Amino acid sequence: MGRQKLFLLIIFLCSILLVILNSPVKFQINELAVPFSNNKIDIPDISFDPKNVSLGIGELRFNRDLSYRLGLDLQGGTELTYQVDMNEINTSDRDSAFDSVRTIIERRINLLGVSEPNIQSVRSGDAYRLAIELPGISDSKEAIDLIGQTAQLTFWEADAAVSPDALASDSADILDQTLAAYLNGAPKETNLSGKDLKRTQVMFDQSSGVPQVQIEFTTEGAKKFADITSRNVGKVVAIVLDEQIISAPVVQQEIVGGTAVITGSSDVEEARRLSIALNAGALPAPLDLVAQSSIGPSLGQVSLEKSLFAALLGFASVAFFMVYIYRKEGLLACIALGVYALIVLFIFKLIPVTLTLAGIAGFILSIGMAVDANILIFERMKEELRNGKPRKIAIQNGFKRAWSSIRDSNITSIITTIILFYFGSGIVRGFALTLFIGIVVSMFTAITVSRSLLLVFDSKEK
Repeated sequence: MGRQKLFLLIIFLCSILLVILNSPVKFQINELAVPFSNNKIDIPDISFDPKNVSLGIGELRFNRDLSYRLGLDLQGGTELTYQVDMNEINTSDRDSAFDSVRTIIERRINLLGVSEPNIQSVRSGDAYRLAIELPGISDSKEAIDLIGQTAQLTFWEADAAVSPDALASDSADILDQTLAAYLNGAPKETNLSGKDLKRTQVMFDQSSGVPQVQIEFTTEGAKKFADITSRNVGKVVAIVLDEQIISAPVVQQEIVGGTAVITGSSDVEEARRLSIALNAGALPAPLDLVAQSSIGPSLGQVSLEKSLFAALLGFASVAFFMVYIYRKEGLLACIALGVYALIVLFIFKLIPVTLTLAGIAGFILSIGMAVDANILIFERMKEELRNGKPRKIAIQNGFKRAWSSIRDSNITSIITTIILFYFGSGIVRGFALTLFIGIVVSMFTAITVSRSLLLVFDSKEK
């Protein structure tokens, strides 16, 4: 009994913390009003900003943005669907080119300042499509212009004829200032660009095994590259893709033959990302906008309000049914259900999960499924009590005998959600993810939290 009380105390304290962490808005409290009077009590300042949460003990810190991520249908925004034209790309290079196009679009979307973009790759036979969701972007013209422009891959060197102090003024843009810092001189764009790049691939240094990126130029590009490296031995040559510096290697020697190696990658994944980024400039696949739709902020707000109302109504309906049928046990199950909701909402923030209408539907459905285990347990308890067992023994046997049914039913549901998530796309995956999280958490709350509540508050023999 003592362990159950300690466990419930820990759950109670964690629930208070989760109530604060699950808040969708910023708040600050420094005093409490005394009920039925005009007096107020000063308390230590409590403030919470979901976009900047910092928790920790000593040097162990937890810093995270815990604001809710809302999908396009709840926040409003623009959805664009592009067809990637692979007619000019060799069949063996199409997957690499497709990844390159997606990488470059992600970088461009980040320049738009979209907080939670969602890009989905859709392949069907020879068709390559990208479905792009841009929450918060109601005017799609800027997004269309930015996404559809041709990739710009350029190579930069220091301009020996210009003093490094020439870019010290505030009038110079950020890219020029950053290039000047890398090159230790005024930046000068060379005549070598992405159209001169033939291909890139990830290689490994034969002596050290360190991953590196090998780049291969066309015949014309090889001549240009040889000229650039011959005059920049011991200096930096910066590689810029879409106004962002992706690499700034130091030239060790003049490179002829049209093949070079970029070192400095910390792991294989970093080298792969660099290779994809370079290939994006070398293999720009044309994009055709085939579909476009917009959802206004007001419509998204209406959808959000209706979803929240549906969630509260679903929770209240389940709670009413449980209390009406099972009385005290039902009330304890509702308390466990409240803990379940707090944990699930926090996981949605922590992962984070992008909440859409389908995702909220999965969460609402999981609320109903969360009490299935309690119903099985309570019915088993009734059987034990009818057989004359003491109440504490009936509770323990009820949990023990209901466990196999709870386990099997939840495992089959989990398998279904995994299949939906793996083979589905878009809203189907959102529904499957929220339902999966709900089922897993419900197994914990129904078995551990509900059991402890019953043993502490409902185990007196009758």
